[in-house]
Amino acid sequence: MSIMRCIFVVLGLAGTAAVGSPLQLASAEAPVAPAEGRLYVGAAQVDITPDRPVALLGQMHRRIATEVESPVTATALALETRIEDKPVDHAILVSLDLVALSADLYDGVRAHLAERLPHLDPRKLILSATHSHTAPDFRRTRGYEDVPEDFMQPAEYLEFLIDRVAQVAEEAWEGRAPGSAGWGLGHAVIAHNRRAVYADGRAVMYGDTRRGDFRHIEGYSDHNIDVLFFWDNAGTLIATGVNVACPAQEVEMRNAINADFWHETREALRRRYGESLYVLGWTGASGDQVSRPMYYRRANKRMRELRGITRLEEVARRLVRAWEEAYEGARKERHDRLVLAHEIRPVELPLRQVTDEEYARARDILERTGDDDPALTRWMARRTVRQYERMQDGGTYGFDLHVIRLGDVAIATNDFEYFTDYGTRIKARSRALQTFILQLSGPGGSYLPTERAARGGGYGAEGTRVGPEGGQRLVEETIEAIDRLWDSDR
Repeated sequence: MSIMRCIFVVLGLAGTAAVGSPLQLASAEAPVAPAEGRLYVGAAQVDITPDRPVALLGQMHRRIATEVESPVTATALALETRIEDKPVDHAILVSLDLVALSADLYDGVRAHLAERLPHLDPRKLILSATHSHTAPDFRRTRGYEDVPEDFMQPAEYLEFLIDRVAQVAEEAWEGRAPGSAGWGLGHAVIAHNRRAVYADGRAVMYGDTRRGDFRHIEGYSDHNIDVLFFWDNAGTLIATGVNVACPAQEVEMRNAINADFWHETREALRRRYGESLYVLGWTGASGDQVSRPMYYRRANKRMRELRGITRLEEVARRLVRAWEEAYEGARKERHDRLVLAHEIRPVELPLRQVTDEEYARARDILERTGDDDPALTRWMARRTVRQYERMQDGGTYGFDLHVIRLGDVAIATNDFEYFTDYGTRIKARSRALQTFILQLSGPGGSYLPTERAARGGGYGAEGTRVGPEGGQRLVEETIEAIDRLWDSDR
């Protein structure tokens, strides 16, 4: 156990505390402050690219990156409101170019903040991953014993990562100063549902749409781009949070470090709006989405080649246009006094139920197949068996749901690769003018499929820890938390 983790355990703040603990319930039951306060904003960015070759996380086989195509970064935004110089509420949000998060990462960063910033509530730190599959591996349990000794090991990168993320969070917090905020909405075709459905009702992630029995793409794609803007007291744009219902998986199969389309997006925005602009990439509910189209691929490729741009540049071009659409309106309404309320709600979701038949099929696959069989088939079978075994012990899946009110905007987090239909349900019912959903903001990281995805089966829908019942329960919990923050407006 690291020194920072030991400190954190002593403080009683380790990881996601047990559901129903006094620590969590105190936060969830505390009165929500409806009063408008003076906004203070701080922002910072740090490079989290290792200086040595490193294993990559995001595929079912080992990849070693010896090349950096674009740096991976951590970008922090610190928010606080005050009334007559007395703090009302606060939050620190850190966007990371990673595939997912872990309890070790959260524990280490929060321990650092608890030690260095005694007036900050470390529970109000929110990390979120862009879901880049070409980012370094930091998980201690991956079992990459064959990574050469002179390369950076996952456990070593984790310690490096904890130090850098804690550094950028502290820098943003210490740098907060009077500022203003605005919000806007743009539109861009970034996400495409990646599950093909065939005549027999089965669904396949990245399934071949040229097959004669292909019938339709499974679900909806959300083309709304929600954007937050932050200015300093002089009116200079200093930070922006961009919420896109699509993971950063454009170049997911490469063997080089790459921040995916967020690097090109950040660079394009800085060229136009200032090199000191901090850009937070927030991935919305999009467990069933990808930026690559499922059909018309040759036509899309031809158009990119005619314009002389890469796939990453194409996605960034669309995102920047949507951002500018939002900025055109948002810059006309800047709020230096607003409501900031941050609620932490412990949530318990029912585990996905695996039938005896599913369990038997999964065991049969593992017993009769060997290492030469498709890795995906065996991976899904192992997950199904593991989930069945969890069911025998009972219990639920518990995590901390963060919901923030910032003026007319709600920000809601979840642990999962949350399918887009759930995000649509939340946005449609939310009392907020705009609702930002930040998936992969906790150490869970499992897919959470919808009812129709569960019926279609396949990767992303089978072997998950939580199923459609839990997905809908999370919708209701999120709406209830948002309603609570808007009750004073009735």
